[in-house]
Amino acid sequence: MTRPELSPDFLHATRTSYDAIAAGYAEWTRDELAGKPLERGMLTVFAELVARDGGGLPLADVGCGTGRVTGYLHGLGLGLDVFGIDLAPGMLAEARKDHPGLRFAEGSMLCLDLPDASLGGLLAWYSTIHVPDEELPRAFAEFHRVLAPGAYALLGFQVGDEPLRLTEALGEEVALVFHRRQPQRIAELLREAGLGLVSVTRRERETDGPFPERAPQGFVLVRRPVVSGGCEDGDISAAN
Repeated sequence: MTRPELSPDFLHATRTSYDAIAAGYAEWTRDELAGKPLERGMLTVFAELVARDGGGLPLADVGCGTGRVTGYLHGLGLGLDVFGIDLAPGMLAEARKDHPGLRFAEGSMLCLDLPDASLGGLLAWYSTIHVPDEELPRAFAEFHRVLAPGAYALLGFQVGDEPLRLTEALGEEVALVFHRRQPQRIAELLREAGLGLVSVTRRERETDGPFPERAPQGFVLVRRPVVSGGCEDGDISAAN
């Protein structure tokens, strides 16, 4: 399959920024999930769905960063073949150090080096947030391509209408844009990419604790329709 060239600007800025903060980021976020029971619950439900309906195919954590969520999914003991993909070599180095038994590979969600219909599940946990609006349909088309029929994808992201731009993080110079988006808009784009909507969740921001938030959080669960009679079934939410 011939793939178009990737737009270099935001990819380069995101990669170099996360390479610069990789060690500090790994330390800062290592225990973050311990204080987020709702997120742990959603990730666990997602993993159980993949274990049930993923046909034994791998689960990819796309934009895995330092691998903390990859490790969490693996540690659930559901027998999932979980691996991580990330843009930044520095983050992957931290992931391999913290989770030496898991697989991690460098790559971009805009052009995944994976065969068609090869995944039983795909997680994009706060990784689409750096993708510009005009490139988001391309990423979601890739999600649809690599998911097997019946496989699930779960996305997490910040909710809002205006992006956040950071030039400094963890004491390092960065050039990061955090695109905040409305859950229904993400759901609409995923449906346009051919993925069936399962659930849309919004959580208000937490202002206390070790990880205070600037914005509410959104979570969208979708599924590639199951092939039936030579074509894909329609949207799951519309069928019930």
